[in-house]
Amino acid sequence: MSPAFLWYIPNTVEPGHRGDDSVDGYGSLEHSVDLAVTAERHGWEGALIGTGWGRPDTFTVATALAARTTTFRPLAAIRPGYWQPAHFASAATTLNHLSGGRLLINIVSGQDNLAAYGDIEGDQAQRYARTKEFMRLTRRLWTEENVTYAGEHFRVTDSTVVPRPYGNGPRLYFGGASPAAERVAATEADVQLFWGEPLDGIAERIERLRRLSTDLDRDLPPLEFGLRITTLVRDTTEEAWRDAEARVAAMAQRSGSLADRLRGPAVGQQRLLDLAARADVLDTCLYTAPGRYGGGGAGTTWLVGSADDVAAALRRYAALGIGHFILSDTPYRQETARVGDALIGRLREPARAS
Repeated sequence: MSPAFLWYIPNTVEPGHRGDDSVDGYGSLEHSVDLAVTAERHGWEGALIGTGWGRPDTFTVATALAARTTTFRPLAAIRPGYWQPAHFASAATTLNHLSGGRLLINIVSGQDNLAAYGDIEGDQAQRYARTKEFMRLTRRLWTEENVTYAGEHFRVTDSTVVPRPYGNGPRLYFGGASPAAERVAATEADVQLFWGEPLDGIAERIERLRRLSTDLDRDLPPLEFGLRITTLVRDTTEEAWRDAEARVAAMAQRSGSLADRLRGPAVGQQRLLDLAARADVLDTCLYTAPGRYGGGGAGTTWLVGSADDVAAALRRYAALGIGHFILSDTPYRQETARVGDALIGRLREPARAS
């Protein structure tokens, strides 16, 4: 299978996301379309569009971008609870139909401002049990007609979504590092996403998830794996590290150490923050220092180096079984072009040669 390469489009109203210095038109339709078209022109198959209460609605943004592009695939992040399964299944199959099958979905179960949109805060076990039920029911609505279901969290009666989806519906990406999250991924997800951990940690988790898929009698095609990470790419190794260290120094000056503030119930985020205790640089070019000074999520660790350095690091992840790469850096528009031009051709060479 040829690897998939996606970028990231910030879904915020205020400028400055992860240090992006773009201001003119930020948050407008034209600004987001420009980012999507730039991704399309520079080799990216699509881009992840984030979600969270207090931000623009992800599905509305994804629909607008799909309408203004031709091959761009929006990977729209959504939260069970914000959506009911039948409403979501209908919206997703509609956008998938209108875009010619381009829609991808990222299911997010992490904590959010649930009370603000009328949801109820549950513990981790409840959140992932609900997510599992949501994903299973959504697939039934995409592949069956006249669905009747009464579960612990959701119910539908004689439900058929229209239009019918392409194939079995959009692919479901999913993230989470806790045991509860991994059990959901092993049985319900198409693609498990990892943050930027070292190779040994990724290998361990892939092995565990494959074993869980067997133990839990997964009835879907084999689980695939993806990497969501920041990539700082420059013409030379020396230039890349000089820029990376200067950026982290500026983060430290602005905010001091924020690692303790980022610690919380998210197991995946804690795993990333703990990496800095091992070394500032792990494997060949995985930079852990950003996590000490405010880097969270995909910004906690960075792959730093020349295009050859970073491409080599990504090939090592691919050798472990990673087939989906969601990369980003800021300023978003500039780096969409730079990283796409520098990496995607290099990373597709082995596939062309085989």
